[in-house]
Amino acid sequence: MPLDFYATHSTFSDPGELAHRYADLPHDPAQLARISRDLVIHRMEGGLFGHTHPTDRLHNDAETRYIDDILRIIVERDDAPLSQRREPGDRFVGTCRDFSLLHCSFLRHIGVPARIRSGFVDYFDPNGPSAFHNDHVVTEYWDEQRGWLLADAELADPFMTDHWKIDFDPMDVPRDRFLVAGEAWRAIREGGADQEAFGLHPPHEGPFWGEWFVAGNIRLDLAALNKVETLLWDVWGEGEEEGGEPGGPLSEPAREFFDRVAPVVSGDVSFTAARELFAKEDSLRTPNTVTSYAPFNGPSRVTLR
Repeated sequence: MPLDFYATHSTFSDPGELAHRYADLPHDPAQLARISRDLVIHRMEGGLFGHTHPTDRLHNDAETRYIDDILRIIVERDDAPLSQRREPGDRFVGTCRDFSLLHCSFLRHIGVPARIRSGFVDYFDPNGPSAFHNDHVVTEYWDEQRGWLLADAELADPFMTDHWKIDFDPMDVPRDRFLVAGEAWRAIREGGADQEAFGLHPPHEGPFWGEWFVAGNIRLDLAALNKVETLLWDVWGEGEEEGGEPGGPLSEPAREFFDRVAPVVSGDVSFTAARELFAKEDSLRTPNTVTSYAPFNGPSRVTLR
């Protein structure tokens, strides 16, 4: 049952009327990761590829929640088969979530169980592993021999692995290099890890770090485990109130709440427990309308499909 659930599309991963574009794609997960990499460029990668993103694409592409809409943007810019590498100027300008959700969509389309996971990595430092763990999203897919593996489609181009000095297979990211959000929470609360070492940026570069940020990622990760793959800045439930100002301390009741939630989304995730928690906790379950704190366009209320 769990594998069947993850082998079918969500509202977010469904290519819809553009499913025919998947007809000629390979069935190898690694090749599909490379195709995802070659169709998308990260908002922050323009300089790395010697390219300047047009302002409208920089601001608006990554606000696209659904794969069918992402595909429309891709084919409008270049109508070639999806397996054909796009030049940087013709790619969808997204985030880690978009590389991973597109890879997840490809995998589900060929019947491979897949889901996206929110967490934190130590490998986005060109000098090698960093003490700071960056907010990140990867794909988790089912391997018949080894079970669930983590894949980082953003690293599927050797140019990227060389740039970041990656010393592992991007199709099998070590679990201690990518900590799912629940594991990051437990590292802070149970393992004594410094909360300042987890976030979107180090504390001196902005307020998006620490316990309140990790708690928000737990909410996103639980939703994704239930095939609700929202934007990373979509907020609901108590997320807007917990901790007050970004970077501020969580209340003790909030800490105790996430102490109970974190184990559900850690380790070998129990499908039943993740489904039940999402269904019964109003503050965790994604509502029809969320608040989107778009980095460039500002906050707005958005009704999901």
